[in-house]
Amino acid sequence: MAVAGMPVGFVRMPFAAGLALALVLLPGQGALAEPKPTVAQAKRKLEKLNDRADKIVERYNQAAERWKKARGRYRTLNADLNRQNAKVAGLREELVTMAVSTYQNGSVTGWAGMVGRPDPGTLLSGLAAVGQMSASHAQSLNAFEEANKTLRDNRDKAAEALREADHVRDELAAEKAKADRMVKAQTKLLRDLGAFRSGNPNSSGIQYNGPASGNARAALSFAYAQVGKPYQYGGTGPGGWDCSGLVQASWRSGGVTLPRTTWAQWSWGASRRVSLSELQAGDLVFSEGLGHVSLYAGGGKIVHAPQTGDVVKVVPLSSYGRRLVGAVRP
Repeated sequence: MAVAGMPVGFVRMPFAAGLALALVLLPGQGALAEPKPTVAQAKRKLEKLNDRADKIVERYNQAAERWKKARGRYRTLNADLNRQNAKVAGLREELVTMAVSTYQNGSVTGWAGMVGRPDPGTLLSGLAAVGQMSASHAQSLNAFEEANKTLRDNRDKAAEALREADHVRDELAAEKAKADRMVKAQTKLLRDLGAFRSGNPNSSGIQYNGPASGNARAALSFAYAQVGKPYQYGGTGPGGWDCSGLVQASWRSGGVTLPRTTWAQWSWGASRRVSLSELQAGDLVFSEGLGHVSLYAGGGKIVHAPQTGDVVKVVPLSSYGRRLVGAVRP
């Protein structure tokens, strides 16, 4: 039976059931939506992401360095191979000329059939069978044989180096994919927090006025001139830096050649380690796990490239945010 004022076909239901249905159908109810993380929760998540990112970026940098070395080795060997090819070709031409000359003079028989053979091994076998041979001819044959052996060795080494370079390239691509995913997650979280800093690739930085002198002062002056530029994983400047890239370039300007990666820099400094209680301006300060490195600037401060969504900056060492493992003095 319809109630006055209600549409025809409307079916009455108990009040409690109707209220429950309304709650289900109404959009945007807090009880049903996924709760948004608080600022504190988001910051804790970001801290964990940053720790993971340090390790992922370090693996990426290590793979990139192995790729560069493998590629360089292949290029060197390939250049040697090309030079050896030219040498063998020249020696073979010399032998053919010698064979033709000897045949025309009539002092040795059987040369005509050998001259036309394209294979160096076949030519050698034929020449070795000839009994009448001058000392200079024998010397040319020995040089040709040795050059061919070197050519085969170089060809094998170049092929091995190319296979190694291809393998490392694939490893690098995999590490880059991991780093890209990590950067995407960091960027989203930072934007949600309103804390993403894109930086200025053309920043002129700030002036260093700390206690360092000599090479250390040159290194820190360079690092301070990068302040405000964006952190960029794998970055070696000039528009963006990661932590070890910044440290390497800074000390290069101070006349010291450091390895590229954080792990390699720590290993390089095995005999140069200093206590954290005895830090001097210019020292390299490493985090536990060796995922991050900074430059001690003196006065309780460091300059570093922190992580995605941040910029090269000077901060108190006490606010570093990472447990420290030690320091190295270049």
